[in-house]
Amino acid sequence: MAGPDAHYYEPAYGHGLAHDPFNAIIGPRPIGWISTVSSGGRRNLAPYSFFNAFNYVPPIIGFSTIGWKDTVANIETTGVFVWNLATMALREAMNTTCASVGPEVDEFELAKLTPVASRQILAPRVLESPVNFECRLTQLVRLTRADGQLVDSWLILGEVVAAHIDPTYLKDGVYQTAQAHPILRAGGPGDYIEVRPDAVFTLFRPR
Repeated sequence: MAGPDAHYYEPAYGHGLAHDPFNAIIGPRPIGWISTVSSGGRRNLAPYSFFNAFNYVPPIIGFSTIGWKDTVANIETTGVFVWNLATMALREAMNTTCASVGPEVDEFELAKLTPVASRQILAPRVLESPVNFECRLTQLVRLTRADGQLVDSWLILGEVVAAHIDPTYLKDGVYQTAQAHPILRAGGPGDYIEVRPDAVFTLFRPR
């Protein structure tokens, strides 16, 4: 219970803990494993832990990046990107694509992943991933503080224009989320959580 003995802090003045609790509290968070391509055809693949879905119709997903990365530059130039589902089986490959490398490095090759052509856009998909969303950029927004001061972070929103789903995870027309064993970012220096079938429970909305 966050009562009078709760740990209180104001982010502007520091949290006073061994590690910033913000990322751990807002979690676990889906991973935005984003593949892009430069105007010159150079592939890029990187994971982002600030990611989620924001609209049903049309389906819109988004992620934010701290600092102007190759991913953002490619999306600004080409207007497209692909989201690839990160799973337990792909955890090491996903983590490899976290590496801070130059724009000349192809993270597909670095992580020994297979790039495959998308159907509607130029950015490649990760063949090994069980779900891919091909997206067209809808908004690229630089974030600001409450006082209007610019922050070195950008929010990228994209409309899903095509989806690829491994039929293994479809049962009677319903996608089985936990069967794919997706992994999510759980805060801390390097914590993740795996979604497993035995962790699923059902709640229906009140009528």
